[in-house]
Amino acid sequence: MKGSIMLLFFIGTLVHGYSQKVFTVDYSSQADVKIFVVKYESQADLKVYKVQYESQAGNNNGKWFFTKYASQAEKKVFFVDYESQADVKVFFVNYDSQAGWKNNSKRHFFY
Repeated sequence: MKGSIMLLFFIGTLVHGYSQKVFTVDYSSQADVKIFVVKYESQADLKVYKVQYESQAGNNNGKWFFTKYASQAEKKVFFVDYESQADVKVFFVNYDSQAGWKNNSKRHFFY
């Protein structure tokens, strides 16, 4: 039984993936995840690199592709004004090699 559950989970991740295609919504109530952008890398839960092409989007590793339409995105995000309103704090980095999670306990927000 346990093996079949793990197999279903594995197949689900292959089919659905953990893509980092995101869409910015206009209202907090529309969002899957509320994001606060911090000023310093040390404050972040996740370091994000904005990729240029959809095919470069990562698998829950901080490489985000911002879609034009909500229907194209795996996650809808809303950027909040205050840290206390956020599910995840992010810091945008300049190089893709810098992207990644610093606080793995928040990783589930993008599954």
